[in-house]
Amino acid sequence: MIKTLQASIPHTKHRVQNTVLIFLGLMLIILVLLSASIGAYQIPLKSVLPILFNSVGLNIGNFTGAEANVLMGIRLPRILMGIFIGGGLGLAGAALQGLFRNPLVEPGLIGVSSGGAFFAVVFIVFGSGLLSISPLLSLIGLPLFAFLGGLLVTLLVYNISSYSGKTDISVLILAGVAINALMGALIGLVLFYADDAALRNFTFWSLGDLGGSNWSKLGIASVLILPALAMILRLYPQLNAMALGEREAYHMGVNIQYVKYVLFLSSALIVGTAVSMSGTIGFVGLVVPHLIRLGFGADHRLVLPGSFLLGAILLSAADLLARNLVRPAELPIGIITALLGAPFFIYLIVNFKKVKY
Repeated sequence: MIKTLQASIPHTKHRVQNTVLIFLGLMLIILVLLSASIGAYQIPLKSVLPILFNSVGLNIGNFTGAEANVLMGIRLPRILMGIFIGGGLGLAGAALQGLFRNPLVEPGLIGVSSGGAFFAVVFIVFGSGLLSISPLLSLIGLPLFAFLGGLLVTLLVYNISSYSGKTDISVLILAGVAINALMGALIGLVLFYADDAALRNFTFWSLGDLGGSNWSKLGIASVLILPALAMILRLYPQLNAMALGEREAYHMGVNIQYVKYVLFLSSALIVGTAVSMSGTIGFVGLVVPHLIRLGFGADHRLVLPGSFLLGAILLSAADLLARNLVRPAELPIGIITALLGAPFFIYLIVNFKKVKY
């Protein structure tokens, strides 16, 4: 039945969707080149591509060693990390909004980010003993703890807000607010026992920052985030069917529980990894999917990949601003996304109230 639904979509609509995705992809490429060039240490735009080609063995163009070191050692891993995290948060937000059929749902608002942050802080403060057990834990321990925290909070909030297979969105958001407050209190309690180094690290979690990105962290993030992205993207027909209601989707052959579990696990893995690598960055998962739906419709064949690309664009642009507004110092990237996202969230609430009442 799902295949029949997919086949009924006109080919013209597919061409329009592909055009939108290509346009967003080109915007992201342009932004990546600008981000590679602009910063406290300026790299001429004409040198960026030669440096990148040289890294894969193609000697094209001229550049200095300092330019190559800054781009390949510092700036490029940070840019790519921003793409993974921004795109992942945008996609996770789109998936959760599609699952709950409500544009106000966002990983940060329902407590997923704060759950991941709490478990991450627990690992930072008390995890030194675990690191001696296995060297592998020094690489994956932090994102693993953050993933578990995000997943547990997701399941808890879902169970609180669900009754007889139906989810009350108002209860979902209120439960998220309560969980955020609880996680904030627990983080404060953990930090009470932290040393000075752990307290300094906490600033990283509370404000969000991509400054700690490097190639090893990027490798870990890609291994964890890419499978989750793939699992969510392949579920667009099921999310389209569930937009009609869970009962209707069930009669169309959708395994509702399977879709829920896959989306919960994948979203928690993405958000947990993002929190472990860059701290808490809010509102990307709220703003991005809504902009895609507002501009191009609610078909998840476009909404999901479009949210990934626009999320990557938004976070890359926010990071570019954070690096350059007060250079040579840097603003925490979470401040930029909050300044953009909070007014947009208020706008969504006002519109949602008008539609409901």
